[in-house]
Amino acid sequence: MATESIPVNLITADALLQNWQGHRRLTRKTIEAFPEDKLFHFSVGGMRTFGEMALELIGMAVPLVEGVSSGQWKAFEPGNPGTKNELLLLWDAQTAQLDEKFPKIPLARFWVVEKAFGEWEMPALAMIQYAIDNEIHHRGEGYVYLRALGIQPPPFWERD
Repeated sequence: MATESIPVNLITADALLQNWQGHRRLTRKTIEAFPEDKLFHFSVGGMRTFGEMALELIGMAVPLVEGVSSGQWKAFEPGNPGTKNELLLLWDAQTAQLDEKFPKIPLARFWVVEKAFGEWEMPALAMIQYAIDNEIHHRGEGYVYLRALGIQPPPFWERD
């Protein structure tokens, strides 16, 4: 039996951004749930702290959107925030930048295959999905840390 391949558009660029921003809101709540003294100083099994993981996400999101949009892949070093508030200020600034920059991605660029940051070679849409998946993965690690600290993490389905 032969199958027919029919292209189907399942999500708009705006819907993709809104999905990502929903995940970012939930990750922000996860950052907020950490006690100040644990965000950068607690880990399990030799893994990185959740503060370090959040910095990785900050270092990836806007540079990835800029690279997808322009083909110019520039690394971003978020600095070394020492407090939860400083980390949240970086997070919030980047959230605003995503809302500004993402809609400017030319639609054809979502299907361009490039090597991002000298590491991943895939279509831009897959790179964006990788960034979202990476955030979900690290947020899950943060949930484990919070539970190890006796703190109930935010409900994973509440992304508002």
